Amino acid sequence: MAVGVTRSQRLVLALVCAVAVSTIYAIQPVLETAGTGLGLARESLGWLVAAGQVGYFAGLVLLVPLGDVLNRRRLITVHLVLTAVGAAVVAVAPNGVVAVVGLAVAGLFAVVVQVTVAYVAAVSAPNERGRNIGAVTSGVVIGILGVRVVAGVLGDTVVWRAVYALLAALCLALALTVRATLDPDSRTSDARYVQVLASMGRLARTDRLFLSRGLITFFLFASFGTLWSGLALPLGTDPWNFGTTQIGLFGVVGLAGALGAARAGRSADSGRAQAITGSALVLLTAAWPLIARTEAALWLLIVGIILLDFAVQAVHVSSQHLLTAAHPNNASSVIGAYMAFYSLGSALGAITTTWAYSNWGWSGSCWVGAAYAVAALILWGAAQVTGITRRGAASQSPGHQPARV
Repeated sequence: MAVGVTRSQRLVLALVCAVAVSTIYAIQPVLETAGTGLGLARESLGWLVAAGQVGYFAGLVLLVPLGDVLNRRRLITVHLVLTAVGAAVVAVAPNGVVAVVGLAVAGLFAVVVQVTVAYVAAVSAPNERGRNIGAVTSGVVIGILGVRVVAGVLGDTVVWRAVYALLAALCLALALTVRATLDPDSRTSDARYVQVLASMGRLARTDRLFLSRGLITFFLFASFGTLWSGLALPLGTDPWNFGTTQIGLFGVVGLAGALGAARAGRSADSGRAQAITGSALVLLTAAWPLIARTEAALWLLIVGIILLDFAVQAVHVSSQHLLTAAHPNNASSVIGAYMAFYSLGSALGAITTTWAYSNWGWSGSCWVGAAYAVAALILWGAAQVTGITRRGAASQSPGHQPARV
C-alpha cells in the first residue's frame, strides 16, 4: 500500500544508491596503483574491475527477487551491512586474490540499489512514483561519477585503500539510518522465491514492453560505458596529459547532467515517459560528435558529457517508471531483470571502447558510442510503430493487468 515518501527519506535512499554502487566503480580511477600495491601483473588488473561486475550480475539474478518475497526495508539494511563487509575486505586485502573476493562480495550485495528502487515504487503514491524514482536513481549516477573524483583524490593524497574504508563506514551508517527512518514495507506478493525467479525468465518471452525497454537500456548503457570506461585514455595523453585527480574531476561534469535529468520523473508521472525517452535518445546521439572533439577543445567535451549523462538518466528513470507501474506486485524481480540489461550493456561498452581506441584512437571509440545510441533510438522508434506503449505493458504477462495511461 502506498504511504508516500518524504523529502528526507528520498535523500536517504538516494545516498543508499550512491554509496552502494560506488563500491563497484571506485577501483577504476586507482586501478594501476591498486594493482601495484596488491602485487598484480598489469595483464591481471582486469580481474579487479570484473569482480564487482560479476558479483553485481549474480546479485541481480539471485538476490533482487527476494524483494518480492521479504520485507524490503529489512533487505536494504542487511544488504548494506554485507556490502560494507565486502568493501572492508578490499580495504585490508593483503593480495590480489583477497581483493577480488572482497570486490565480488561488495558487487553481489550492491544490488541493494534495485531493492531500493522497488521499495520506492511500492510506497510512493501513483502520482509521485516517477518523481521519487528519478530522485532516488539519480544517486546511482552520482555514485558512479562522484566516486571517480573521491577515489582519484584519495589515491593521490592518502592511499588507494582509503576509499574502500570510507565506503564501508558509509554503508554501515546508512544501514542504521535506513532502519531508523524508513517506513516498513511488508511483502507484496504471496509468490515463493523460486516462482519469482521463474517469472524473470518469462518476462523476456511474454512482455513486449519489458523486452523493448531492456534492449534500449542495453544499448543506452553500452554508450554510457563507452564514454566513462575510455575517457581517461585520450585525457591522459597529448595534448592534455592529465593525472588521475584531474581526470576524476570530469565526473563532476557528468553529475550536472545526471542531476538535471531527475526532473524526467515528473514528466513520466504526467504520462510523457515515451516522449521523454525519444527526445533523450536524440540528445544522446547528438552528444557524441561533441565528445569526439576532445583534442580540439575541452569545452566541447564538457557540453557533450552533460548532454550524454542527462540523456542516459532521463531514459533510465522513464524505463523504471513504466516497468514498476506495469508490474506493481513484483517490482523487485522486474527491476532486477531489467538491470541485467544495464549490467551487460555497461560491460560491452567497457570492452569495445578500449578495443576501438587501440585500433582507431578516440574517434573510433566515439563512433562506437554513437552507434550504440543510434541503436537505442531505432529500438524506441520501432516500439512506437508497433504499438509497444505503457498501455500494453503487461498485456503479454500472465497474471498482471495492463497499466493505464
